[in-house]
Amino acid sequence: MTSLKNRGKEASDDDLFGTEKIQFKLKEAVTDLSYFLSRGYGEKATLALVGNRYRLNSRQQQAVRGMSASQSQIEDRKSKEIQSQDLEGKEIAIDGFNALILLESILSNAYVFRGQDGFIRDLSSVHGTYKRVKQTSQAIEIIADFYKKEKIKTIYWFFDKPVSNSGRLKKMIEEIALENQYDWQVELVYNPDKVIAESNWIAVTSDAWILDNASANFNLMKYMLLKMNIKETVISCE
Repeated sequence: MTSLKNRGKEASDDDLFGTEKIQFKLKEAVTDLSYFLSRGYGEKATLALVGNRYRLNSRQQQAVRGMSASQSQIEDRKSKEIQSQDLEGKEIAIDGFNALILLESILSNAYVFRGQDGFIRDLSSVHGTYKRVKQTSQAIEIIADFYKKEKIKTIYWFFDKPVSNSGRLKKMIEEIALENQYDWQVELVYNPDKVIAESNWIAVTSDAWILDNASANFNLMKYMLLKMNIKETVISCE
């Protein structure tokens, strides 16, 4: 059996993100990009402009993009944010790959980025295939502990159906739910973003499009980081 890998950092990440000088430059770039976004400029062209100004490579630009938002987006997302003390008896919809991969990244000490909207994002992506890592089981356990502690009624997990191994992950989560008698429903769908955003459930994601279109959200990663007291690899622009 092949041993599981870490979600982890890339080899160059400490150089790209680990120094105060670099982090200051990233925050300056986020401020500039958000200024333009707030005035209606297109994201793609403006990101390239800001990236050139601060001499950021593509990975650093990806981080800046994730941390940036227009002022109206920031205000709208925060206005719809539900607090943990208000979750009891509620139903939530988890953007499955988004939440698990973020938790896996945090647990493996990869760099994550707190955006101007307060939501946490990382630099991982699925690319058509999800590969289980060493931290996957622990990530699910952490969500289970959150579910129990906050007395949530139901978790609806949504995963991208076309992504390889989504079926295996679905089975794994369902088995955990059955064994522990959790009220969890796991669905494979072609467009989880749309399903979550159009539902009446509280959206648990850091995906910008879902946050902009959902009626309510819960910032699970902010909650988790406070509980786990991890600061060293969290870059913030708030």
